[in-house]
Amino acid sequence: MKDKILTLFFAVGIGELIAVSADIVPLEWVCKPLLLPILGFYYIKNISKEDTWSRPVLAAILFSWIGDVALMLQVIHANFFLVGLSCFLVAHVAYILAYRQHKWVEGDNVLFGVQKFRFAFPIILAGAGLVTILYSHLGDLLVPVMIYALTIVAMVLQALFRYGLTNNLSFWFVMVGALLFMASDSAIAIDKFLSHFGLAQTFVMSTYIGAQLLIVRGLTFHRA
Repeated sequence: MKDKILTLFFAVGIGELIAVSADIVPLEWVCKPLLLPILGFYYIKNISKEDTWSRPVLAAILFSWIGDVALMLQVIHANFFLVGLSCFLVAHVAYILAYRQHKWVEGDNVLFGVQKFRFAFPIILAGAGLVTILYSHLGDLLVPVMIYALTIVAMVLQALFRYGLTNNLSFWFVMVGALLFMASDSAIAIDKFLSHFGLAQTFVMSTYIGAQLLIVRGLTFHRA
């Protein structure tokens, strides 16, 4: 059953990538709203009988889905961009809570002091660099985008700080997923506020689909 759900997720994901690459709007309106509900169902089916569903994970999936739909509705009214931004902000906060929930109190090879700063610095630098580049182009959206940027950096850092506090499979799936999420959101910001680039939506959606799947799957690998 789980394999069939995953196959369906990949099929819908490929359909979404074809839709954005070839600008097939009807196909996108079918595929994109299906991605997160399928992933949510996949998450529920992957939780073992000994574990319980994580409310933060389910909240992240739910608000990501609402955000997806809101961003699609930008064609109707520009304010839907803010709605989508707000929903993904909540989703990132939910993932932060989920990361804290899916880690051990103690572990081996945990990052401390200089190590923690060394690995966190490139992530902080990337977030700060993007905000610096976009700063003069954000206009009235300066404050919301700044808050969002801080939140997604915090989300990636919380994924990083699980190192040594979960098994390797769970850590790396979530870590790579968090970085892909940051890459996807950065591409959206660059494309919207700075300069449109070719195949922007294809890059955004491929990294986004990969990010959501890796994070959710990675969290199911964690064992208390």
